[in-house]
Amino acid sequence: MAVETREEEAIRGVVERLTSTYAETRTPKQVEAAVTTAHAAFSERPVRDFVPVLVERKARALLNEASG
Repeated sequence: MAVETREEEAIRGVVERLTSTYAETRTPKQVEAAVTTAHAAFSERPVRDFVPVLVERKARALLNEASG
């Protein structure tokens, strides 16, 4: 499996987890937008192994910030 494909799969998993976690306070579009914004922040990073974890953390922070 190619690195890009694994990353894309992992990012889809992040969207699914966060959509479920924030189901009562955020729409799926809001979650997807937060994940897209977070993912874009790591687009120029050469090491991709931890990008999904970092994206999830950053997206959670964005979603929590918007609600607080």
